[in-house]
Amino acid sequence: MSRIGKKPIALPSNVTLSVDAQNVVTVKGPKGTLTQSVDPDISVAVEEGQIQVSRPTDQKRHKAMHGLYRSLVNNMVTGVSTGFKLDLEIIGVGYKAAVTNNVLELQLGYSHNVYVAVPSEIKVTAVTEKGQNPKVYLEGSDKQLLGDVAAKIRSLRKVEPYKGKGIRFIGEQVRRKAGKTSSKK
Repeated sequence: MSRIGKKPIALPSNVTLSVDAQNVVTVKGPKGTLTQSVDPDISVAVEEGQIQVSRPTDQKRHKAMHGLYRSLVNNMVTGVSTGFKLDLEIIGVGYKAAVTNNVLELQLGYSHNVYVAVPSEIKVTAVTEKGQNPKVYLEGSDKQLLGDVAAKIRSLRKVEPYKGKGIRFIGEQVRRKAGKTSSKK
């Protein structure tokens, strides 16, 4: 069996899980409601406060989906109970970030400001402290959507390897390159 797939998922007391006839899993908790359609071959069941995901055979396709859907359901349970958070840091001279009405406004060294409309499911905050790089905090219950939004924001100004300027996760290590050196005769 799949090592990931056979692990049971602990179901917190404030979270409810239901599976309908079309094999759509719905998870409700204090942070919201998430739904995910599951392949008809994979079965999801709640037994004694734990969620068990099982597969019918040991086919390669079933093995692959077993671990996948277990991880997706686990992320849904974690999201509606505690939520997920991603922290981004904007490094560069004159780079700024501000938030108004869930629209992130970024100044990234272009001739114009860049506006990013963040979905209503994601809570975004921008903090700029004196002497520090601007930071953008993203919070939400849907891990997949949160990752997509973070990737979109990071793609606006990728970290370059010479000076290290750009948008990165807090604590992310960037491999730096040595610049050109002049030769002396």
